Formats: sequence, structure tokens, C-alpha cells
Amino acid sequence: MAAPVGRSVVFVTGNAKKLEEVVQILGDKFPYKLISKKIDLPEYQGEPDEISVQKCKEAARQGRIVEPRGPRDFGWDPCFQPDGYDKTYAELPKEVKNSISHRYRALAAMSEHFSKLNDGPDTKRTKHTD
Repeated sequence: MAAPVGRSVVFVTGNAKKLEEVVQILGDKFPYKLISKKIDLPEYQGEPDEISVQKCKEAARQGRIVEPRGPRDFGWDPCFQPDGYDKTYAELPKEVKNSISHRYRALAAMSEHFSKLNDGPDTKRTKHTD
């Protein structure tokens, strides 16, 4: 599905690997143009529980923390082994990891949300105000 004219979603990250993963997960059927922006924002300070409430949505994946295995080029992938698999995220093919990860589930929900918006009665609106 082609992106509607003037419709875009800004994905804020300075992490090229994360952007690559998002593009792969969303695929060419995502109904909006994905624009990447790197914005330096101050990090929240405080106790981990306080910080996580401010920064996170629930996107858990069950698994185990293991000794690092596989390429060490993307976050904690080498030391997380999802339940039901004998390999860490780093050892799994990207297509497999990107079909089971917490980020996949969050992006699938986002994609579904935007697809519903795209199919709704208000799809002609292209100008948004803050």
C-alpha cells in the first residue's frame, strides 16, 4: 500500500541499527512514509522504576538472560534468549528475531493503528497542528 500524499510518521532515533530493524519490520505495506530524525533529548534521571515509567510502554518478551553469544552489534541481543528458542536474538536470523521481538509487537500495534486511521473517514486531512 503506497503512503498517502503528505502522510508521514517521524521515528526519532540516532541508532542506525534500530532504524534498519524498524524499516524491516514495518515493510512496504506500512501506509505512511517513515521519516527518521535524530534529536538529542535529555535523559531522565532517577531510580530505574521511575525512569522506566516515564520512558517505556509494556513490550515484554519472555526469555532468559544468558552468556553473550552471537554478533555484539546491537544492544542486548547477544545475551537474551527468547523462550522456545535455543539461540539468542543475535544468533537468530533477522527475519525470525523481527517476527517475535518486543519491538515487532509494538510496531505491529502501531502499524495496525495507522492502517485503521488510513482507512477511516478522516483520511483526507493532511495538515496537523501541535
